[in-house]
Amino acid sequence: MKNLIRILMIGVLIGAGELAMGQNNRSLQFFRPVGQDGLNVFETPKVDTVEYDGIKVRVGGDFAMQFQGIDHSNTAGNLIDLGSDFNLPTANLNLDVQLYDGVRMHLRTYLSSKHHNEAWIKGGHMQIDKLDFISEGFLEGLMQYTSITVGLDEFNYGDAHFRRTDNARAIYNPFVGNYIMDAFSTEAFGEITLQTNGLLAVVGVTNGKLNQNVSLNANSDNQPSFYGKVGYDQQLNEDFRLRLTGSWYINNGTTTGTYLYGGDRAGSRYYNIMKTEAIEADPDNGIVAVPSQATNFDGRFNPRFGKLTAIQVNPFIKFKGLEFFGIYELANGNNEFTAPTADTEGAFTQIAAELLYRFGANERYYIGGRYNTVNGKLRESATEDLNISRLNVGAGWFLTNNIITKLEYVNQQYNGDGWVGNNARFAGGEFKGFMVEAAISF
Repeated sequence: MKNLIRILMIGVLIGAGELAMGQNNRSLQFFRPVGQDGLNVFETPKVDTVEYDGIKVRVGGDFAMQFQGIDHSNTAGNLIDLGSDFNLPTANLNLDVQLYDGVRMHLRTYLSSKHHNEAWIKGGHMQIDKLDFISEGFLEGLMQYTSITVGLDEFNYGDAHFRRTDNARAIYNPFVGNYIMDAFSTEAFGEITLQTNGLLAVVGVTNGKLNQNVSLNANSDNQPSFYGKVGYDQQLNEDFRLRLTGSWYINNGTTTGTYLYGGDRAGSRYYNIMKTEAIEADPDNGIVAVPSQATNFDGRFNPRFGKLTAIQVNPFIKFKGLEFFGIYELANGNNEFTAPTADTEGAFTQIAAELLYRFGANERYYIGGRYNTVNGKLRESATEDLNISRLNVGAGWFLTNNIITKLEYVNQQYNGDGWVGNNARFAGGEFKGFMVEAAISF
């Protein structure tokens, strides 16, 4: 199977090389530029600046590698020792195809990731900005403001997913890690986006499922997810840009909707943190074997709520080289499916503030910091909140438009008395240290 995948990939690359007519950011319509040019691009703009002159295939890739120097601790003192060394490099293969005038397809394959060492497709979608394939000029007046997106891929809830690291695509993220409650999932979806004079509106629906199948069982309570966004985004003058959006997401099923904060199957960015030591069995001394506890997603937090309702507000301000991005997010739901009890309701609040200063020719350098907290309860009856806080301080340098290197200090702490049961290893937990990351996107 792996050899077959390699052969198919080589064939795609050869075919794409023959079809491509200009491997650059301006060869495709309504397309987010790859590299530094794509910084602070959220929804693809409704500016028709590329003339369609036939099918085009753009083959791109992302590569990222980190040197990690992090230590960790907890109250139990049962975590493994961590050294300083390189993490497994990650890689993406990206295909973007101009299929027709105003019709574009995107497909991303994770070639290597923390959670999967084999190649597999992350997702793909088709974006329609014109309906000329029906008849030339069809609903032209409406489509100059409208984009229609359909596929199985990440959907447009919140603004943080535009700035996050997507496996190896780390060039848009000024830091190494993503946010603690990482709102990102790949689901079957359809959405409509309207943009005019700085005003923005999005409405969409997904099937609420990360892993697609048609099987049902006695516990299945699958419901679709509905989401939307409204906002304002305007370059008010040469130096000042203001963007403010509010997003919402709702799913009323107990077996769907649990992936909004756990849909990134690539894995988190900090490796082996908060991993416990395995204990071997010793019957003579009454010691029972205890396996190591860890996941590839440690460092993030997913409340795994069913019947989830979430709201995210995102301010973005850029004044000359000074840049601010923020998150205020509320998520509430229940654990009826994962832990059926009479007391199932819970809620969490996420707050994040990121301040950067970009400077130098073409703002190729930056320094900045990010503070991110998550606070709440898995159940209303819990006597103590769970609290996670993270501080990132770092700097970066765009060596070219497509190459970035970053240095950051990270300190994440787990507070509160609610870290019990399967989460006991996080009680009094902390990890901190330095990360160096180099990334390429083209």
